[in-house]
Amino acid sequence: MTLEALNNLARIGEIHPEPAHAGEFNGLVQSAHALALAALRWHGFRSTNRYQVFQCLTHTVNLSAEKAQIFPQCDNRRNIAEYEGHLEIEQTLLSEFTKLTNELLKTIAALEPIE
Repeated sequence: MTLEALNNLARIGEIHPEPAHAGEFNGLVQSAHALALAALRWHGFRSTNRYQVFQCLTHTVNLSAEKAQIFPQCDNRRNIAEYEGHLEIEQTLLSEFTKLTNELLKTIAALEPIE
């Protein structure tokens, strides 16, 4: 398929441009969601609501409400990037989100095995 053909598909709305680094950010948000879902499942629950999964972090891993809010905020930015084609995220927010996701990974890794 040529670039012209791809541009035609974009013009008619069949494909959408993706901002630079959006794929990497998307991967980070997906990883954070998977970790938050793992914490919820460790406690014997599940949810199909992404926002709720992130909000439950205050209960599943004792994350402060202030820190837990960063996860759905970044998930919302991911949605905008994916569906509207532009990614706007401040470096400070990205740094904090990356740090919290790494902390979440360490917390999940330290959970006792489920019996």
